[in-house]
Amino acid sequence: MPAVPAPSAYRRLLPDDLLATVRGRAAIHDRENTFFTDDLADLRAAGYLAALVPTSLGGAGLTLRELCHEQARLAGAAPATALAVNMHHVWTGVGRYLHERGDATLDWLLAEAAAGEVFGFGYSEAGNDLVLLGSRTEARPDGEGGYTFHGRKIFTSNSPGWTRLGVMGLDSTTDPDDPRIVHAFITRDGGGFQILDDWDTLGMRASQSCTTVLDGAHAPADRVMRRIAPGPSVDPYVLGIFTSFEILLASVYAGVADRALDIAVETVGRRTSMKTGKTYSQDPDIRRRIAAAALAQDGIWPQIDQIAGTLDAEVGEREDHGAGWFRATSGLKVRATETARSVVDEAIRCSGGSTYFNRSELGRLYRDVLAGIFHPSDDESAHAQVAQSLLGPVQD
Repeated sequence: MPAVPAPSAYRRLLPDDLLATVRGRAAIHDRENTFFTDDLADLRAAGYLAALVPTSLGGAGLTLRELCHEQARLAGAAPATALAVNMHHVWTGVGRYLHERGDATLDWLLAEAAAGEVFGFGYSEAGNDLVLLGSRTEARPDGEGGYTFHGRKIFTSNSPGWTRLGVMGLDSTTDPDDPRIVHAFITRDGGGFQILDDWDTLGMRASQSCTTVLDGAHAPADRVMRRIAPGPSVDPYVLGIFTSFEILLASVYAGVADRALDIAVETVGRRTSMKTGKTYSQDPDIRRRIAAAALAQDGIWPQIDQIAGTLDAEVGEREDHGAGWFRATSGLKVRATETARSVVDEAIRCSGGSTYFNRSELGRLYRDVLAGIFHPSDDESAHAQVAQSLLGPVQD
């Protein structure tokens, strides 16, 4: 069980038997490097793709905090499935964020998610440490308010499964003196892209986060959501992306850590020392390691609950935290992923050499949890964000 269990008032969409089925497939997908097609179908049938969609638009109407706990449960069963589905939830999170603030920009997305469409996140680019603030991809105007996109996106989770892909690119041709980052959506049946078969990684293998080459993928005018100047922005669209992405990522890796701690506790209670004849749960060094992991993990869920809950309540309280969300959520993501790595490492140390085999679930979690260091915000950018919030920008 998690160190800080979800209150009984939290609504759940994922039955325990569904999670057990998903867990049973996870090792196979990892071994065979295959996509979680059956998991996705089951999650869609359970209404999970519309978890964050307001009930008025056909969804389950979960709060962000409630979804965080569901994502952690899913991650405990199959981390790669949870990570890839996370990217869909990021977009419904953005849609909900805007909808609750009176902005209907993505109401169409919420309705389509409720109807079963699967959204992917095509933003990451090799060497682009500006993340949302700049792009190497070209956004070329089509003369009718739409754009075609030309560039290379990496870590496109859910590559075999998405039907709609959120993308961004830089329009430097409409007005060379005033370039704009264009945020838009393309469709799978619209073409103009190639998905490379290049996902052969250490962990998170079932996510199939393949490289996507955009070569004329078209977004019509009604699917162009924003044209924003490069650089820092508190546009609600950008804030919605950033907060949803960071908070939901934190919940996935917290779920991985919860599962690793559970396995370690079970394992040390079962293994017996030839030296003492007692189970390893009685060994003082093992007990200290388990306790250290639990103490670290105990600090994460209150943070997720507080930050996600504050975002849920922000509208009702008529309080706008604005740019403060960048510091709050980037810090949460780094603390959650780094703590998860530490917890899994302690679980490995306590559980013995069998965890070094690929067939070990803990061994798989050890590989999966490493992916956390590569998601934005990384450790360096989070520290830069906090330093700027306290000290101001670096002087030229």
